Amino acid sequence: MSLNVGRCATEPGTLAAETFDLVVYGGTSAGVAAAVQASRLGRSVVLVAPERHLGGLSASGLGYTDSGNTAVIGGLAREFYHRIWEHYESSDAWKWQLREDYGNQGQGTPAVDGAQRTMWIFEPHVADKVFENLVAEHRIDVRRDEWLDRENGVVLQGGRIRSIATVSGSTFAGSAFIDATYEGDLMAAAGVSYRVGREGTKAFGEEWAGVQKDARHHRHHFPDGVDPYRVPGDPSSGLLPRISPEPPGADGHGDCRIQAYGFRMCLTKVPDNRVPFAKPDAYDPRQYELLLRVLDTGWRETFRKFDPIPNAKVDANNHGPFSTDNIGMNYPYPEGSYEVREKIVREHASYQKGLFYFLANELRVPRDVRAEFAQWGLARDEFTDNGNWPHQIYVREARRLNGEFVMTEHECLAKREVPDPVGMGSYVMDSHNVQRYVTDQGYVQNEGDIGVKPLRPYQIAYGSLTPQREEVTNLLVPVCVSSSHIAYGSIRMEPVFMILGQSAATAAALALQHGIPVQDVDYAELRARLTQDGQILEFSPAQ
Repeated sequence: MSLNVGRCATEPGTLAAETFDLVVYGGTSAGVAAAVQASRLGRSVVLVAPERHLGGLSASGLGYTDSGNTAVIGGLAREFYHRIWEHYESSDAWKWQLREDYGNQGQGTPAVDGAQRTMWIFEPHVADKVFENLVAEHRIDVRRDEWLDRENGVVLQGGRIRSIATVSGSTFAGSAFIDATYEGDLMAAAGVSYRVGREGTKAFGEEWAGVQKDARHHRHHFPDGVDPYRVPGDPSSGLLPRISPEPPGADGHGDCRIQAYGFRMCLTKVPDNRVPFAKPDAYDPRQYELLLRVLDTGWRETFRKFDPIPNAKVDANNHGPFSTDNIGMNYPYPEGSYEVREKIVREHASYQKGLFYFLANELRVPRDVRAEFAQWGLARDEFTDNGNWPHQIYVREARRLNGEFVMTEHECLAKREVPDPVGMGSYVMDSHNVQRYVTDQGYVQNEGDIGVKPLRPYQIAYGSLTPQREEVTNLLVPVCVSSSHIAYGSIRMEPVFMILGQSAATAAALALQHGIPVQDVDYAELRARLTQDGQILEFSPAQ
């Protein structure tokens, strides 16, 4: 695990600055929620988005929501899922499937909660529409395809961000700023300290920190005895692709590794809406040799995480030892340049497209798996401007703020009280695998797959959204929050990001109203306003 301090600039951008009360950087679900809340509070706001499509993963394939206990999802987040429900109440929404044939599907969380007028499972284009409607209704000034100049684009004066500039030369001045990106680029460029990777168990006294070779939560590990070598039993032949030669590290020790990325896919079997998996450029079937060895063991869980969403589609998530998670191929991403990140995203897309083509067409794939997979394809009516491929890769973690308060497993597991809560989480502390290595016995294995369920919903501290006082006093960070790796595994869910985006904007508005640092916002006043706007800050078993 590394602790870093980002660089900041002292020169403005090339164009005259446009001035707003609040500048939100990042078009994620948190960014939209923050901008909408600021507008509702009467503040001028601009949403500066590197993205062309708003909503982040919520509108880019993650339709099978990791909602946890929905009773603690309030405010704008609940409004979002209510608007999803409203969409699917119309018969016109059901083009490829009868509504009654979809049913109330969902594991743990039903798709439709009629009593609460919410729907938690949805198609990507529907979420995209809801986000666009929200910014249109509130007349949010959205600047798309505007990328922060990370080297020279942040102007600081007296511990406050005065303006940010983008690589296009546009400059946005503000009294307060919110970093709503998955990567934490604004906070890093502003000189705020942050973490990347996994803490060891000693850092915060966490049981589930660092390397955890014996953890096997999601069944994303290899069956016993899978050989890692090109020639089975012969180490001199070299390792198969996508296996690291590096030792995994000692249990409980920290490192700079991060959990795997991938794309959440929207697939369908409906012939009139199905785009068959195409062979990608530079397709190399050797990249998937390890998957054949898994299948040769009799493993047959390929379709276990093809989770049903409306209109005869699925949200296809990673499942198993060799799946859509591109393990170990994303380590440079959090702090990488835009060029480095784009290369990583392209490699991930190529890997995943090749994986699907391989499973559907490679004659060495067992017939039963191949025949079933060949029936699936990309949904023709999704991501229509991107070859039916998701716009956003799943950045499960990148930088994490080193803020006024650090959320750890102790808070998530209700072992310690949380000061000044501004939202709640409830999902499993969920880390996907971070590395694939060779065991001491000479077999291949994955490591980093953790899933520890909180006893009950937990509170998230306001201090986990604020930088340390001596660093920056007018910035809030609702996505790359101040937390340990294992705690972030639970906090990092899309409903929580919307909750924290709304709370961050509320705090920013109060800081501006009183002319004070965000660290000095009166919590009683903040809590009262959050409660008035529907945020859930406490939980009782009756909820």
